[in-house]
Amino acid sequence: MKVYLRILGYLKAHGWVFGAAVFATFIFAFLDAFSFLLVIPFLRVLFTDRDGPAPESVSVGDDTLDRILNGTVGRMVDLDAPPQQAIYGIIFFILGVFALKNVFDFLKVYLMARVQQGVTRDLRDRVYDHLVDLDMAFFGRTKMGQILSRLTYDVEQLRVLVAKELGRVVSSVFEFAATVVAAVVISWQLTLAAFVVVPFTMGIWGPLIRKLKRNDRKVLSSAADVNAHIQETLSGIRLVKSSSTEDYERERFHNLTLRYYTRFLRSEKLRALASPITEMLSAIGTVILLWFGARLVLVSGSLTGEEFIGFLALSMKLYSPVKYLAKFPALIQPGLVGAERIFEFLDAPIEVEEADDSRPFPGLHEEVSFNGVGFEYRSGEPVLQGVSFTVPRGSVVALVGPSGAGKTTILDLLSRFYDVTEGSISVDGIDIRDFTVRGLRSSLGIVSQETILFHDTVRANIAYGSSDSTQEEVERAAEAAHAHGFISDLPKGYETVVGERGTELSGGQRQRLAIARAILRNPPILVFDEATSSLDTEAERLVQQAIERLLEGRTVFVIAHRLSTVQRADQILVLDKGRIVERGTHQELVSADGLYRRLYELQFSDEAMDFEEHAAGREEDLAQDLSAGP
Repeated sequence: MKVYLRILGYLKAHGWVFGAAVFATFIFAFLDAFSFLLVIPFLRVLFTDRDGPAPESVSVGDDTLDRILNGTVGRMVDLDAPPQQAIYGIIFFILGVFALKNVFDFLKVYLMARVQQGVTRDLRDRVYDHLVDLDMAFFGRTKMGQILSRLTYDVEQLRVLVAKELGRVVSSVFEFAATVVAAVVISWQLTLAAFVVVPFTMGIWGPLIRKLKRNDRKVLSSAADVNAHIQETLSGIRLVKSSSTEDYERERFHNLTLRYYTRFLRSEKLRALASPITEMLSAIGTVILLWFGARLVLVSGSLTGEEFIGFLALSMKLYSPVKYLAKFPALIQPGLVGAERIFEFLDAPIEVEEADDSRPFPGLHEEVSFNGVGFEYRSGEPVLQGVSFTVPRGSVVALVGPSGAGKTTILDLLSRFYDVTEGSISVDGIDIRDFTVRGLRSSLGIVSQETILFHDTVRANIAYGSSDSTQEEVERAAEAAHAHGFISDLPKGYETVVGERGTELSGGQRQRLAIARAILRNPPILVFDEATSSLDTEAERLVQQAIERLLEGRTVFVIAHRLSTVQRADQILVLDKGRIVERGTHQELVSADGLYRRLYELQFSDEAMDFEEHAAGREEDLAQDLSAGP
């Protein structure tokens, strides 16, 4: 019930349109039922013997049916006119009713389409808005394919529910009510007989619906798994091809699609029972009507032949909404399950929240301090323990250590992608949790190993987050990042589209665009997370030159596996297993016999070996070339 109420809650913003659609549906249902009553005066005129005595059924008495027909048809058509003239009049009256009915049919369909598209747009916007506000912890534990599936497939299921099923159920309710009223006007006894099978029709679906709900949830989950696999495979297609694992990925994908296929057919098999069951029950109801109606006409005489024929025509209209309402719980299960999955996302808590009295970030004037910081992604599994250090304004601090030591986590905590579980991080003595998240993050410029570029122009990627920047400012930032030269050589210069994730550019070019972006934002605090680790020597040299320009006058946090890039840092922190085990300058740490010196010696011995092997290989190639002769 809560899911129903939450779905209906999204109708509030479109209340007047929905109200107009309901009104149009009501008028349509009334005119639809009334059009069947018009069969009765047509048959009366057609089969009345005007030369003989008028039968009782032709006279206009005090019964409800005659009063209704006289109040409408009798005022528009002269029923006492010659039969052919009266029949023509009734036919034109019926055409008028159908024309008016179809006007309201158009209105109800169009207005319901506006409602469903409005609700779908609002819901998709709400889900997206909430997703971009969620913390990094959420994205760390949720597959991207699952997120995309709920934004697309699940929202589409809900759209079908709101668009198709909600409109049909409203229409069916009104059609049912109008038809029942018209049926009671003709004969309340026949109306009761028509409802003999309705309780059986409604009651048979109870166990089936519960099973359908379970199956439909599995179907949507399997669809999300398929989407997740596609997204993961395409994003890692280079690894797939370089590892020659195409067949392995095909097998995994085929297994996922087979599971989806099996679950989908299992649900559809249950759903397919809806039509034959309700159809059979409707046939039973029709047989009961024929038997009971014949008795009313032939035995008791309480019903005329034309009234019975009119009721039979009306009963076909009566069973249509009954059959749909009986199947409705089965038909809406995919939409309800999709809604539940969407609401799970909307109910996901935002763990990094601003305080009610949070203040704008005033800038960095003195220092950034980590005060006994502890953090754990999962309870009982600490990642950082008792981390304390101070970074004066304008200085460079480097974080080094083996993989998994907690270096990137420190920077994530500074950016408030996560909140500390122990201790605090302060800027000029003020806890960063007292600042607005937007203000704090706007003061940070982050250049990471994985450069994030969007499928947009070079200019748009540099100006991302600084959209009000002029072309001149963008070009100055690119020049400072040693990027203006290669940008000018691109086919359309700054208007060149860089491709998905910047695939049209080299790694060094992408990194220099990221640095240009940081220069343009001009943040007081810079964060470099392995910014040059994946670059070749020439690209690294250019990027390092760009970084040196960017460092001037700023407070800088650097993570680097290549220790050659942190030798000029004012302070080097060596982390191991979530703790700071050494700190000092490069010379101080090399002089000490600790982890930093071992890492330094190991790295430079490996690099020297690589250089010697490379040089030996070049000499061997040269010797072979000389021996080959001209």
